[in-house]
Amino acid sequence: MPEVSVLASEQAAAGAAAGAGKRRFPWLIIGIAVALLVLGLGATLVLRHSFGASSHARTAEKKPSGPPLYLPLDPPFVVNFQADQIVRFLQVSVEVMSRDPKTLELLKDNDPVVRNDLLILLANQKYAVLATPAGKQQLRSDALAAIRKDLAQAGGDPSTVEAVYFTSFVMQ
Repeated sequence: MPEVSVLASEQAAAGAAAGAGKRRFPWLIIGIAVALLVLGLGATLVLRHSFGASSHARTAEKKPSGPPLYLPLDPPFVVNFQADQIVRFLQVSVEVMSRDPKTLELLKDNDPVVRNDLLILLANQKYAVLATPAGKQQLRSDALAAIRKDLAQAGGDPSTVEAVYFTSFVMQ
């Protein structure tokens, strides 16, 4: 009888070892899959970072850096416009900001075109809109777009004009 019990316990131990081997197999596959996934994500991040850095370096080379340069558009713009059956006047001093001296030279060379487009833009404004801060900000954005358009038509890079500032703004 004692031999039967030893034999039964050996069979039970062999069955347990076989069952443990079957249970480890799916976990081994899952572990390998997770490791491959982590390696793949790591490689993707490294490649994306290296290509992104070289792309950023090319962009940085293209755009001039340095201190901001300002071009005053003199004399100030003076326009009249209608407001509630009353003729109103607007006087605006404008400065263009860029970091590229060539851009500012191109704008100087095309001053008549830039002034014409800004005068038309200013004359088409409504007094009630310009009396608000949001209206003035919208006019600045529209002026920037007009100057960039003129610069592009003159063969320049419109992205080099970074901002337009009103250094004087008088409405009567």
